Amino acid sequence: MQVITSLPGDGTPIDIKGGRLRYFESFFQESEAKEVFNSLLEQTPWKQDPITVFGKTYQQPRLTALYATNTKPYSYSGITMNPLPMTPLLETLRDKIHQVSSSTFTTVLLNLYRDGKDSNGWHADDEKELGKNPVIASLSFGAERYFHLKHRKDKNLRLKIPLKSGSLLLMEEETQTYWLHQIAKTARPVGPRINLTFRKIT
Repeated sequence: MQVITSLPGDGTPIDIKGGRLRYFESFFQESEAKEVFNSLLEQTPWKQDPITVFGKTYQQPRLTALYATNTKPYSYSGITMNPLPMTPLLETLRDKIHQVSSSTFTTVLLNLYRDGKDSNGWHADDEKELGKNPVIASLSFGAERYFHLKHRKDKNLRLKIPLKSGSLLLMEEETQTYWLHQIAKTARPVGPRINLTFRKIT
């Protein structure tokens, strides 16, 4: 089994089977990352929606919020989220991503992982409203967590990447078609983490 545990932190494109990743380890400096984390933690109206997986409904093991430059909803796992208007802070973060990505983003899903018990199971960001081969831009603030990827067909292909505070991970080309990703639970003591995934809803 091939397990990749690190990526170049300078945004160098890394081709994975059927997809491509770019990782910017220090997209924000440490002081900036702390400031953004505190602002998002305090100012975001976090919610915990019920989620349906394999016919069973339970509370999501994390808190979420959705913002957009339009009014188009986003649906996954039986949840339909209606966006709040994009805030000046979120617009600033999005515009900084636009400096390194030719993609444009209309919508951002925020996830708050309060501790190691909070998680996000295996999935792909491949909902129909995202269009074909969507580019997903993932910003991380707060505690470092491992980001897992596995190929849908080649079970020997797995990645386990520590996403640092202030980092940006771009998932490009056909990554959402051929790969699944997750944030797994962990028993080790870990503080809260806020993740923002920017995407374009067509």
